[in-house]
Amino acid sequence: MSMSEIKRKILEILWVTGKPVKVQDIAEKAGLSISSSMKQLLGLRKAGYVSTPEKSCYAITKTGKEAIGLPSLTKEKALHILRELPKEEAFHFYTGIDQYVGVYATSLNDFCDKIQSVNVKSVEFHAPRRDFELWLDSLGDLKLAKIMGMIRRAGLSGENLRKRVYESVRSRCEELTGLSSEIL
Repeated sequence: MSMSEIKRKILEILWVTGKPVKVQDIAEKAGLSISSSMKQLLGLRKAGYVSTPEKSCYAITKTGKEAIGLPSLTKEKALHILRELPKEEAFHFYTGIDQYVGVYATSLNDFCDKIQSVNVKSVEFHAPRRDFELWLDSLGDLKLAKIMGMIRRAGLSGENLRKRVYESVRSRCEELTGLSSEIL
């Protein structure tokens, strides 16, 4: 199935939400009418990309995640993403070009802690430049990098931006920590 941009957007909405979503909410987030959203969802369901775990609610399937390029997550992959990095690979916070704030994060958990207290101007500087996305991609966390891309495209600023970045990173850290501590 050739993936249209709107179908991809709907799958990303379902994936970011992480739980079954009502058609009305999908329509609102995608900027579509309810009937148009319903038509797209029916096509996605027929292709096996979404399921209906609850009445009038839709959720992305494993096949849907693969369709938008999300790799499956293993314990080893989770440990790799959570690893401690040398200082030269750490995320260094700036508030502008050549305006280093003297703060860096050497792991995803460290980044989660630092994002709460670093100057909000630093968060506003890095988000639109795709710096968070690129660093997360270098860690091997395609999922969180994509989430940062969606946050960037939402055009948030100030504490709202910081809060969304922090909550997304914290949630991902919890998910990865839980997976990495599972016994094979």
